[in-house]
Amino acid sequence: MADLYDVLAIGNAIVDVIASHEDSFLEEQQIPKGSMRLISAAEAARLYACMAPGREISGGSAANTTAGIAALGGKAAFVGRVSDDQLGRVFAHDIRAAGVDYRTPAATSGPPTGQCLIIVSPDAQRTMNTFLGSCQEVDEPDVDEAMVKAAKVIYFEGYLWDPPAPIRAIRKAKAIAKASGRKVALTLSDVFCVEGHRADFLAMMKSGAVDIAFANENEAKSLFQTDSIEAAIEGLSTHIPLAIVTRSEKGAIVVNGHGREEVPVTPAARVLDTTGAGDLFAAGFLSGYTQGRSLKDCAIMGTIAAAEVIEHFGARPEADLQARVKAVLG
Repeated sequence: MADLYDVLAIGNAIVDVIASHEDSFLEEQQIPKGSMRLISAAEAARLYACMAPGREISGGSAANTTAGIAALGGKAAFVGRVSDDQLGRVFAHDIRAAGVDYRTPAATSGPPTGQCLIIVSPDAQRTMNTFLGSCQEVDEPDVDEAMVKAAKVIYFEGYLWDPPAPIRAIRKAKAIAKASGRKVALTLSDVFCVEGHRADFLAMMKSGAVDIAFANENEAKSLFQTDSIEAAIEGLSTHIPLAIVTRSEKGAIVVNGHGREEVPVTPAARVLDTTGAGDLFAAGFLSGYTQGRSLKDCAIMGTIAAAEVIEHFGARPEADLQARVKAVLG
């Protein structure tokens, strides 16, 4: 099978609604600052009514990663469910306009398109309140065997690992990828995902079902229930051929069977909104990886993409990422 895609991702198809607020707003709403929580349709409607005027921007973790890969000149595809409603049409338009192959049919019944209500604090910290809606309904039939076989890397997000339908879709994609000699990548997504599905994530890693894992420092520590980043990295390297741990302002650490690479953060011109930093780091890294670059250069590409996305609101790149990479790596 010819390589049609660099990365095919499976993830939540969500539209972000982003508004800026003082920390006092979070206190009034009794929402922990910096948290990511799942909310009901009723809670989403109530919170939306309280929020300041915001911007509606297509999001979703793995979807953001595919948009970043496309911005870096790569070929990406995305599998994720929206409904046939206004936000669903916004999502489909945006991801296709970004250059991503998106074919999942919209749902004509059931819950509306998923949305993430994001409160951005003055220090650029983001607090995410997510109503998953129809994105929980992506299922096995949405995974096209030919598309999986044509992708160098299959990438899926930990956020999906809860409802039964997306799990079926992921398992189908993993099985096809493994049988076809393709790589499978997982992002742990969030500490709450790790806490809820630690046993499943570890079982996947120990079984050899995952080739590449992305985690931030807190997710890695949570996975192995340790306060030591070194113990967490050792745990990842024991079970995963290639592990990448991001550490915010401390940069990133890449570990494989041949050693370890550490890269510093790429400074951002300004920090407005940290939403999507991890998603774009994964985009930069996977872009370099599928191009055959060194692991150090892959990580540098990740930090370049992450730095760009925190310079503005929204989790999709706006500047010329290819130019930024060329300026650093040639």
